[in-house]
Amino acid sequence: MKTIIEPFKIKSVEPIRFTTPEDREAILRTACFNPFLIHADDVLIDLLTDSGTSAMSAKQWAGIMDGDEAYAGSRSFFRFEAAVRNLTGFKHIIPTHQGRAAEKILFTIVGGKGKYIPNNTHFDTTRANIEFSGAEAFDFQTEEGKRPDFIADFKGNMNIPALEEFIKKVGPANIPLCLITVTNNSGGGQPVSMANIRETKRVLEHYAIPLFLDACRFAENAYFIKTREPGYATKSAEEIAREMFSYADGCTMSAKKDALVNMGGFLALNDDTIALNARNLLIVTEGFTTYGGLAGRDLEAIAQGLEEVLDEHYLTYRIRSVGYLGEKLVAGGVPIVEPPGGHAIYLDAKRFAAHIPPHQYPGQAIVCELYRAGGIRSVEIGSVMFGKYDADGKLIPPPMELVRLAIPRRVYTQSHIDYVIEVVLDVFARRMDLRGLKITEEAPILRHFTAKFALI
Repeated sequence: MKTIIEPFKIKSVEPIRFTTPEDREAILRTACFNPFLIHADDVLIDLLTDSGTSAMSAKQWAGIMDGDEAYAGSRSFFRFEAAVRNLTGFKHIIPTHQGRAAEKILFTIVGGKGKYIPNNTHFDTTRANIEFSGAEAFDFQTEEGKRPDFIADFKGNMNIPALEEFIKKVGPANIPLCLITVTNNSGGGQPVSMANIRETKRVLEHYAIPLFLDACRFAENAYFIKTREPGYATKSAEEIAREMFSYADGCTMSAKKDALVNMGGFLALNDDTIALNARNLLIVTEGFTTYGGLAGRDLEAIAQGLEEVLDEHYLTYRIRSVGYLGEKLVAGGVPIVEPPGGHAIYLDAKRFAAHIPPHQYPGQAIVCELYRAGGIRSVEIGSVMFGKYDADGKLIPPPMELVRLAIPRRVYTQSHIDYVIEVVLDVFARRMDLRGLKITEEAPILRHFTAKFALI
């Protein structure tokens, strides 16, 4: 059959509160034109993030009821540890309350002034935790990955020649590790090929630099490898995921993505010394080593979610439903990052609102109008999130200006997505009416979460 159905039945529902465009105009102004400052009850369709917004399964909820809340040596921890080790093969499994806590611990240990951390593309909290330690974060995205309209199977790949040139320039002794983000979130949710992971590992081994994965969306990346990379069509998503991890020396993960839970994460690695220091820091900042800032029930839910996410009926539905949104928008002339990514559709704000220059934040203008017009909350991934200032205070924009429509897992039906399509097409038809914004208040780090804006 051509129709791909949701591989689940709905057992519980949550009502949506409807608002009018006039309501939302006032809400936007009160929130200073920042979607992070809008109350969730005032949102019709929430595509701000796919992190922690999944609908959990009946077995996950059952696991929550069965969670062992012992402070030390919890039964739920050992189930969690076994699930993560079975998947990744790593020796040390360290639970954290979410992915950025794992990043904070890791880069507190290996980062610091004079250190450099390369990646295919860092996402916001990763970059912030690296830079907060005093180290510097560098992106090595392929050139095709910087072109939203270019069609290629693995636009999330690491630019390996540029990476090797960088290693030679700064010296391998100053690079404590290299990251690959799978899938590449900042690059449009684009996958990384197994060949690219393997070749990156080969280069890093030559210089004795460890490879870590930012594994938030490992299952989606594995499915893209299965469906796009020669030699993997007959392998299961689980087999492919294990091979991905086999080339790495460790990983950080926000379980709030592909582990299908609302809270949780982990740091997993093989290095005994880093693990010892990480567990000590964990106790100081998160909690004891067998709970790490999580309740036992959360550990149970993660263990179950790591099994469910590799079900290929689920992955087929997940990738296809996101692709459906992208295809309908392209058919309507809307410029997006192509081909559609695994967890989100990224509108190309440079082409969508070409009359608004980067220093007036075209992506933020689109985000605000999607909310005003249809109650859809999305997020800017461009000059607000990743822009920097030069010595004269002039904005240095990133390569792309994007708006991410992140699809929560197992939450919305096709009619919800059809509504999103209608709203985006409506805003695109009126795109010349969009006005730029200026920042009136911002934090020095991760400003997009709390910044305040005014219309120009």
